[in-house]
Amino acid sequence: MKPTRLDYCQFLLSTQINFTNTYYADHSREFSHDAVNRLLKNSKMTSALIWEHVEGDIAPSAHGCIVFDDSVLDKNHSHSIEMVRRQYSGNAHGVIKGIGMVNCLYVNPDTGQYWIVDYRIFDPDGDGKTKLDHVREMLVGLVAGKGLDFNRVLMDSWYATKELMLFIETLGKLYYCPLKSNRLVDDSGGALKYRHVDSLAWSQAELAQGKIIKIRGFPKAHKVKLFRVEVSNNRTDWVVTNDLAQDSTNATQEVCGIRWKIEQFHRELKQLTGVEKCQCRKARSQRNHIACAVLVWIRMTAIARKALTNIYSLKKGMLSHYMRQELRSPSVRMAV
Repeated sequence: MKPTRLDYCQFLLSTQINFTNTYYADHSREFSHDAVNRLLKNSKMTSALIWEHVEGDIAPSAHGCIVFDDSVLDKNHSHSIEMVRRQYSGNAHGVIKGIGMVNCLYVNPDTGQYWIVDYRIFDPDGDGKTKLDHVREMLVGLVAGKGLDFNRVLMDSWYATKELMLFIETLGKLYYCPLKSNRLVDDSGGALKYRHVDSLAWSQAELAQGKIIKIRGFPKAHKVKLFRVEVSNNRTDWVVTNDLAQDSTNATQEVCGIRWKIEQFHRELKQLTGVEKCQCRKARSQRNHIACAVLVWIRMTAIARKALTNIYSLKKGMLSHYMRQELRSPSVRMAV
């Protein structure tokens, strides 16, 4: 008997700690280790599956936001897994071996709910694409293919490039993104040389309402709005937007706060679905495992919303049920 995608997803949903194929086969009456390996090796599960399973669950908003960010699936102890490369991980605060994953979330700011609507695997050796290429492709798919209603795009400073920012404008969308502190800008209308964004002087009115600037390298007449956002005592973000009508630093900070939903998604995906735990060596197997892990997150999130709980409680509730059963009628009794 051959396992199916549904069988494998059920395993990822049910297991608490061990997500390996060997563990699956050891606890299955129907499927061998080789059968599970063949499922992952010979199937072709792509990110297109994600939209098929999430489309009907999305509660859209006129203020809907698209959030982009990447995450590194930790494979630091691997030696032969394809697609693994050394790259910076924000979670590890350093360079590790891992598989890069560029994710796209839709956030309803009215309810705080969020859904993953697309993702890409960062594999430049395999497809020659950069992370920026993947973001651009996903944006085109959202607008032309999926027809998803949103008006703002939120992203990290790494994605705040001229090409991507101008492309978002051609789609008729607004963007909010922080600039790195050494980005060269001009707030003098051409009277002074470009300066690092963190060296600009700010009046009280500009601190509250932002200021119009030009970023070096952008078209001559292209202006954006810059806000100085005090995130904490030790951190200041320099946020730019093409929404020139925005005149509130506090409102800008609230919009940028929506971006942290994707960090919450990354944490949930890694802690609850075993997305990092596959030990298969082939790229196709890794891709299929990642797709199944995302599908499991989608399913758990949908169930948790209906049950008015969170997916951590949902996942751990399965273990709680097992513990209650064992304590009622222990299968192995200890002599004390």
